[in-house]
Amino acid sequence: MYSPVFSVDVADKVILVVEDDYDIGDIVEQYLKREGMHVLRAMNSQQALAYYQQQLVDLIILDVKLPGSSGWEVLTSIRQHSHVPVIMLTALDQDIDKVMALRIGADDYVVKPFNPNELIARVQAVLRRTSLAASAQHRCLTYRNIEANTENHSVYVSSNARRQVLTLTLTEYKIMLLMLGSPFKVFSRSELMLHCLPDSDALERTVDSHVSKLRKKLEDAGVHGLLVNIRGVGYRLDKQQ
Repeated sequence: MYSPVFSVDVADKVILVVEDDYDIGDIVEQYLKREGMHVLRAMNSQQALAYYQQQLVDLIILDVKLPGSSGWEVLTSIRQHSHVPVIMLTALDQDIDKVMALRIGADDYVVKPFNPNELIARVQAVLRRTSLAASAQHRCLTYRNIEANTENHSVYVSSNARRQVLTLTLTEYKIMLLMLGSPFKVFSRSELMLHCLPDSDALERTVDSHVSKLRKKLEDAGVHGLLVNIRGVGYRLDKQQ
């Protein structure tokens, strides 16, 4: 059982609660507000995606079973653009649902019925992990005309006074972030899998596919010559100076 003992200040954090059962959503909202957090409520997938696109949220609590598109589909859509923390709510206490939640990109999951204090503790734990990860890195990592903002989980390319955001998958974002931190370090495929695909059963050659797609997105944005293949070893962001 989780204990509601917190070491991270959660006041003023913005939490998006996506739950079509009004009573459950109301209870979650009350407990979150007791901790000083701000709460946005969505009853279906369309409202959830609208809030996500219009508001800067710190964490999303997302029910799996929603009217229309499921929570899995909402999470998949969000992960195409953002790495905002997501906790899934599911009534299905099955291993396959837990594995799916983590593989699609959820940061945690809670099975219904749940103790609201446990949910709050999990929210706190996820916020703590993301806060520590952000503080362990610079908020902005830059190399040449590429900038990764670890606060809003976005990667930008600047050229000719124009700044555009790259639409990256979660794995592509992790690869980009890792390599920006050490642009001349050679990362083996096994290292990239460990850091960027920790829960995957994929083979090492899957890394080649992710790197190739990331390189293509950089080239489409006008950035050429990066993600260098070191034959028989792996990849580094740029050639050795």
